[in-house]
Amino acid sequence: MAQTIRARGVIAREPGKPGVVEAFTIEPPGPGEALVRILASGVCHTDLSAKNGVFGTSGFPFLLGHEGAGIVEQLGEGVTNVKEGDYVILAWRAPCGNCRFCLVGKPHLCAASLNAGPKMKTLDGETLTPILGIGTFCTHTLVHSRQCIPVDPSLPPAQMSLIGCGVMTGVGAALYSAEVKPGESVAVIGCGGVGDSVIMGARLAGATTIIAVDIDPKKLEWAKEFGATHTVNPNDGDPVAAIKEITGGHGVNASFEAVGKTQTIETALWCRDLAGRCVIIGVADQQAKLDLPVAKFFDLGGSLRISWYGDCLPTRDFPLLAAWYEQGQLDLDRVVTRTISLDESEEAFHAMERGETLRSVIMLDQ
Repeated sequence: MAQTIRARGVIAREPGKPGVVEAFTIEPPGPGEALVRILASGVCHTDLSAKNGVFGTSGFPFLLGHEGAGIVEQLGEGVTNVKEGDYVILAWRAPCGNCRFCLVGKPHLCAASLNAGPKMKTLDGETLTPILGIGTFCTHTLVHSRQCIPVDPSLPPAQMSLIGCGVMTGVGAALYSAEVKPGESVAVIGCGGVGDSVIMGARLAGATTIIAVDIDPKKLEWAKEFGATHTVNPNDGDPVAAIKEITGGHGVNASFEAVGKTQTIETALWCRDLAGRCVIIGVADQQAKLDLPVAKFFDLGGSLRISWYGDCLPTRDFPLLAAWYEQGQLDLDRVVTRTISLDESEEAFHAMERGETLRSVIMLDQ
């Protein structure tokens, strides 16, 4: 009979305070649930934002992490999509199949994504909120079985973990949200892990002009390694003017904002060609406001849209991206800037803030 287990993970108890590695307990998986032993977890900016209270102060204490790869160790009743021992990437969206979006064939917009019940607790009895319903800065986590996407067990956990959020978000934004076509031009504003994944997605889609925009020269150099054909540093002058000069005075067919700031959203809006698509990926803070000149926006035309998770369907897209990695078409090795231990997660956030990394990846005992 399955028993409550003790795990270790990075827990954030108060907004703005460092996450601390603590022991916590996990009750046995219930119907439709899976206990997963984590092998690797990417350190994403969303975790930093959640830890700092950017998305609000409810939900603490948090079990940090939402980019994970691991091994299914226990299953609850009724699970048919995975079996014990499967090597999986965890998805923070698991379509329910029954909500108003799923029923009309739009599972990527599912309004009732499946999660495990609240069965993870601190040793002093507080119920943990796993980030995005997963929680991966830990030795073990409890998820809904539909959040487990099996992939080839020969593929490395560090690289596979990144498919779980940042890489999928960026590649999906190019392929699905903007539907980049062969021969088109794109601009990517913000060239961290997600932005560089947009660049890789645009390259896979056949874009021939890929403009990387960032204020960090190091990140612009990294962007060229992922496929950017041109770079623009806003510290050198008006980025919109620079983008239009590169594109014959017209602007790009598709722009992507991967920062979450008003100024970069404005750059993404106005660097487009007539009828160009603007895709917002970056998550702004609760106080951010955009002053939109409506007539100018109307005259430029095109579309402005938000991309959640790259409009992906994990059961379809995680194995696809894993195969592209195996074939050498998706350079996930370069996205992994450094590998660290669970105890080094707080320093990984600081390295991210200093611009030293695309992704630090926590590696756990395999």
